[in-house]
Order: sequence, then C-alpha cells, then structure tokens
Amino acid sequence: MRTVNTITAVRRLVEFQRDKGKVISLVPTMGYLHQGHLSLVSIARRRSDYVVVSLYVNPTQFGPHEDLAQYPRDLDRDLELLRHAETDLVFHPSDHEMYPLDHHTVVRVTMLSQVLCGRSRPHHFEGVTTIVMKLLNIVEPDIAVFGEKDFQQAVIIKRMVRDLHCRVKILTGKTIREKDGLAMSSRNTYLSPGERKNAPILYQMLQWAKKRFAAGMRSSDRVLTTMAKKIQAKGGLIDYAVAVDPDTLQRVTILKKGTLIALAVNFGKTRLIDNITL
Repeated sequence: MRTVNTITAVRRLVEFQRDKGKVISLVPTMGYLHQGHLSLVSIARRRSDYVVVSLYVNPTQFGPHEDLAQYPRDLDRDLELLRHAETDLVFHPSDHEMYPLDHHTVVRVTMLSQVLCGRSRPHHFEGVTTIVMKLLNIVEPDIAVFGEKDFQQAVIIKRMVRDLHCRVKILTGKTIREKDGLAMSSRNTYLSPGERKNAPILYQMLQWAKKRFAAGMRSSDRVLTTMAKKIQAKGGLIDYAVAVDPDTLQRVTILKKGTLIALAVNFGKTRLIDNITL
C-alpha cells in the first residue's frame, strides 16, 4: 500500500496502473474509519483491480458553527485498517493541495441539495459535490463507492455524474450497523453514554415503519407522527422525519414499495442520520 499527499503523485501512480489495463476504483472518506467505510473498500476490492481511498476532512462541507475542528482524526489507525483491507493507494492531501488560495470554483446540484439535510445545512452539499468532483478528476476512476447511510449524498452525486457526463460508475454499499442497530458513523464518538443508549431508537423506529407498511399502513403522516413521538421520548431533537421518493427526494403522503423513510435527529450536540427503503 502506498500513501501520497499530492495530486501529481496520485495521477502518476494511477496512470501507471491504467496503462496496464487495470480497473481503478475510488472510495472517498473523511477518515476515522469504521466497518462501514471498510465495507465500501471491500466492494471496491471485489469490483476493481486497483483501489484508491482518500482520507481528507473536507472543510467546505462544514458550516461555520459545525464540528470541523473537533471532527475525529486518527491517521495511523486509518492506514493500518486500510492496509488490512488490501487498499492499494491512499490519498491524504492537505487543504492547500485541494484548495489553493486562488480557488474560486464550486459544483452545485440544485433542487436535490435544497431538501432534507440541505435545509438545515445549506452549504453542505455544495462542499460535498465540489470535493467529490475534484477527486473524480484527480483519480479518474472507473468506479466510485459511497454508503447508503448518506442516501441524499449518493443521490446527489449520481445526478452530478449524470448531468456532467462523467464516465465513472457510482456504486453504493449498505448501511453497516452496531449490534443494537445504530448506524455506524464517525460522529457516534461524540455521544454521551446516555445518548448512545437512546440513539438506537432511530433504527427501531425505521424497522417499526417497515413493519407497519408490511401490515398495510399507507399514510406517511400517521407513520411519521408516531415515529417522531417515540424518538422525542428518548431525548431526540428531530430535524426531519420524512417519507420521500428515492429519486427526487420529494415528500410523499402515500407510502409504497421503494419509498424512503429518512431521519435526521440530534442527541445533544450530535446529529445522526439514518434511513430505510420500504
């Protein structure tokens, strides 16, 4: 496994592999890896010959009062995990490498980025799409892999790739969970013991919604109202609890197969997201 810090080095190493006919994959991450990230690396490993993983805490996707400075980092641990996952190349750039002082260009996907998380984090997805496009242009992978826990992000990136005629194929990996159902996230480390005990209510309510749908419930309002009450009873402050079309992310009132139930909830200062497809 090689670790490099510059765009020039990444391009040189990837081009050498591409010239040999290798299929190149990319797994973009912000580091502080867990089994959810490693499951994406595993997908990339199975679907390609040469796996590139980026470790970069992207400042442009954090709002002015969000947790950029506190975001967990452990480079040595990340590199050891990636070595065991048979990663070929790790790209760990500096902010200056990715955003020179004279940087003025951003990538914005309208509509899709203005709902759900985009309502409370208005600049977040602009930062995400900008850094992902940069990474796609640097690595030029055949395949890029993202997680389904960040469902809105995956939908936005797929639209960006389609609209801008990128040749990369976007793959998604299933949400990986703790034994009690809580979706794995680097931000779970922020939770206090009490908050961590209550946080699995998100998954419990998503499973409950899926069971109610299987039993014939079709009113999204009835399902979401009950979910919200039970989450609030566990101390969760709800940003949104919605049923949406999985392609447009627009809210729906009638549940049907394929509908996405999505949650964003704060426990203390920690914002958690989760979702399930009916």
